Amino acid sequence: MSADEQKTYTRAEVAKHNSNKDTWLLIHNNIYDVTEFLNEHPGGEEVLIEQAGKDATENFEDVGHSNDAREMMRKYKIGELVESERTNVAQKSEPTWSTDNQSEESSIKSWVLPLVLCLVATLFYKYFFGQAK
Repeated sequence: MSADEQKTYTRAEVAKHNSNKDTWLLIHNNIYDVTEFLNEHPGGEEVLIEQAGKDATENFEDVGHSNDAREMMRKYKIGELVESERTNVAQKSEPTWSTDNQSEESSIKSWVLPLVLCLVATLFYKYFFGQAK
């Protein structure tokens, strides 16, 4: 199904799907039928049922779902919210703790500053304690 053929729903239509037998969520203006996922959800089915039929965007982002979870959502997407009812909510990204993308400038600063401080301390020491003789 292409983007042009994507089914659209209103908030009122989504609100009708709010039980453990029929569970739809609205996240970032996309509609997901997560009924089949209830038993698999790591946080338990209650979390999803509590949000069923509602806009769960803010709660979804507050939890800090991983990129894997975001990827998994694709198979549950059934449509999008009608254009006139859409909202803008920023999508948070998963924090990266990797140092692989550290800039070269940052790594230079990490050793140049201590080197300069040591040099200044050495000169300071020699100047003041060298004159005492």
